[in-house]
Amino acid sequence: MSTALQLTSAEQALGISLPNRRMEDWRWTDLRARLAKSLRIGAPSPSASKIDAFLKCSPIASMKCKRVVFVNGKLDKSRSDTKSLVFSEVAPNEMIDDPVIELNMKISQTRFSLVFEGNVSEVVEIIHVGIGNETAFGSRIHYEVARNSSAFVVETFVGEGSYLNSSVISATVHDNARLDRLKLELESPDSQHLAHAIYWLGKGSQLNDVSVTIGSSLTRQNGTCNFLGQNAEAKISGAYLLKGKQHADTCLVINHAVPNCTSRELFKCVMDDNARGIFQGKVVVAKHAQKTDGKQSSHALLLSESAEFDAKPELEIYADDVVCGHGATAGDLNHDHLFYLKSRGIPEAEAKSLLIAAFVGEAFDMVANDEVREALAGIAAQWVTGK
Repeated sequence: MSTALQLTSAEQALGISLPNRRMEDWRWTDLRARLAKSLRIGAPSPSASKIDAFLKCSPIASMKCKRVVFVNGKLDKSRSDTKSLVFSEVAPNEMIDDPVIELNMKISQTRFSLVFEGNVSEVVEIIHVGIGNETAFGSRIHYEVARNSSAFVVETFVGEGSYLNSSVISATVHDNARLDRLKLELESPDSQHLAHAIYWLGKGSQLNDVSVTIGSSLTRQNGTCNFLGQNAEAKISGAYLLKGKQHADTCLVINHAVPNCTSRELFKCVMDDNARGIFQGKVVVAKHAQKTDGKQSSHALLLSESAEFDAKPELEIYADDVVCGHGATAGDLNHDHLFYLKSRGIPEAEAKSLLIAAFVGEAFDMVANDEVREALAGIAAQWVTGK
């Protein structure tokens, strides 16, 4: 076997072949090159005091809600409040052919299910704590929102060390049900985060999905949204706040398989220093999916000359009675707006902070909970002032 075909140390440890830039969906994120070092599967549980300290790092730590805690990919029963939740361990059954899911199944052998029935007004936080070096761990969770029910889930990722965290979530949103999901990726700056979210939407259902990416040196997020029933709606938004040499890549596919459904994708990405952000969005409209309304847009704010943003919007339409479109922009701060704020006596640093917070804030608008939305604004402000 030639050197070019030999498995890397990470591939040998994980027992899989990783994607590389010759694969179209991975052209900007050569996972094989980035995960070249050997990784140990799993990590020992850290001290109780360290776990508790990281639990307090959650932006909604003071908020009253139900919490389920994972530490290095394993459920921490003593710190989880699952008694009032329909939460259980189930057999894995993901069948999607995807490198992130394949990797996840190699390092995470447990799959959990969380079922929501009725209108669940209280927020449920799934908080993932990762602590370790040169280790790989992951988790798999399925959300089931029953017919005519609603739920709000916040997934928070925090930690320290040079670990690889793999997260796979799936959700079935049944007829006339609603799922609000917020993902806060605030992991260690030395970590690597790989994720895939899969949705199945029933008739008249609604999905509001927001992701915020701040932590990790490398983040790759895949998403697949499948419309199974008519008159369903999916709103998916995201925000990047990246600096240094951080690299974040989102690859999202929306499958309109039935008529009369609506999808909206909005990503607002801020890059500073040598950071790089990527958004790949694809809307697929089947031949019989008439009256589809699908729009996607991605907007980048580049705060330095060396920052980079790549966008690849796609529309694959086989129906003839649809309203679909996409758009992408990239640029610096609006200097007219900056001048206006400065002319009103606002210092330049504060003026820039206000403009950046307003830019990413549009991605947070769909968050229905006021307290959570305020926490997101605080995250953005802290990132700006902490640069």
